[in-house]
Amino acid sequence: MGTLAEEIFSYKLGRPVHAGDTVVVDVDHVMSHDTTTPLAIKAFRKLAKQNNGRVFDQKRSHIVFDHIIPAATIAAATLHREVRSFAQEQEIPILQEGICHQVMPEKGFVLPGSIIVGADSHSCTYGAFGAFGTGMGSTDIGVAYATGRSWFRVPETINVNITGTLPAGVFAKDISLEIVRRLGVDGANYRAIEYTGEVIENFSMSERMTFSNMAIEMGGKAGLIAADATTQEWLRGRTDKEYPLLRAHNPRYEQVIEIDVTNMRPLVACPPDVNIVHPAEEVEDVKIDQVFLGTCTNGRLDDLEIAANILRGRTISPDLRMVVIPASREIYLEAMRRGYLEIFAQAGASVGTPGCGPCIGRHFGVLAPGERALTTMNRNFTGRMGDPTAEIYLGSPATVAATALTGHITDPRSVLLAENPA
Repeated sequence: MGTLAEEIFSYKLGRPVHAGDTVVVDVDHVMSHDTTTPLAIKAFRKLAKQNNGRVFDQKRSHIVFDHIIPAATIAAATLHREVRSFAQEQEIPILQEGICHQVMPEKGFVLPGSIIVGADSHSCTYGAFGAFGTGMGSTDIGVAYATGRSWFRVPETINVNITGTLPAGVFAKDISLEIVRRLGVDGANYRAIEYTGEVIENFSMSERMTFSNMAIEMGGKAGLIAADATTQEWLRGRTDKEYPLLRAHNPRYEQVIEIDVTNMRPLVACPPDVNIVHPAEEVEDVKIDQVFLGTCTNGRLDDLEIAANILRGRTISPDLRMVVIPASREIYLEAMRRGYLEIFAQAGASVGTPGCGPCIGRHFGVLAPGERALTTMNRNFTGRMGDPTAEIYLGSPATVAATALTGHITDPRSVLLAENPA
């Protein structure tokens, strides 16, 4: 009986566990991507003799190429070749269909009640499905590849309860930024964040993933949402495995944060930290050189739909460039069928291969010295998208699309309410 994090670990171990307990658990899946796998391989090799040189389970070990795909440099191409060699040796298929945190759920690898470790900090995204997903360093992932196990200190939990009626022009990303503003970038260090409330319950899986994804931006170990009928509907056809719908029972939260979204405004996170958050209307004087719609935070189908509806029949400002990258091949194809990609192209945007794109400043949208970008990313750290003197602002897909039309940060309500006056 306890928080959702405690319930998941208790379920996996078959006995009650509580926050603060240190446990060793068999994990359900292990994942690394193109830039973190090489170090994981080194750690794995050191344990190879103990496991006959093989990963613990080929069907539960996953390598995803998403951070520099297609390879943008000779060094990246060489890295890919080395990882492919390891994958062939271990008979692990490499997934090249988009961002790991989108592809893993799409493939049915993320199920309620499961524990998943990934060599990427945003592995906390899997918590949107009622799973305990968390990021680890490549060494720990190499050990997990070899043993199928990992150790955890069961985290204390901060409950974020979200209520009210969502105003026009305000989206899941805006609420996520408000949560970061309140907690701070280290306010949830090694805590699980458990999101509850009527707003969360009414959100789609895509919107829920935005919340879980950004838990790490507050230092969170996991971002959890209890699985329900919405979760089951999303998973239908993706898996035939049985899974529990675990919920918190008489939880003892370390802290409870109540957020009423009824009067919330569109928000923007300003550099250099995610918790420097202001209403979009207060920073509209900031000129923008590039907007980016995508990433594991907001590159899903409904994110593309929000932006496409704003850009339909319009042209982006000649003073900036726009990059659009769907989070996965599945999303790319559906966006193509619905005409969203055509809308973006006609508006003047560049549409890229599913993956991380410019989020980590490796290719397809790197920033020059002194440039400013508004993106749907989860981070605005100095130097993340290119030159260290460039500035990164974060906003919702609607704010990004509205800004693309004007060339400066723009409150999306000025566009949305003009189209649909009360």
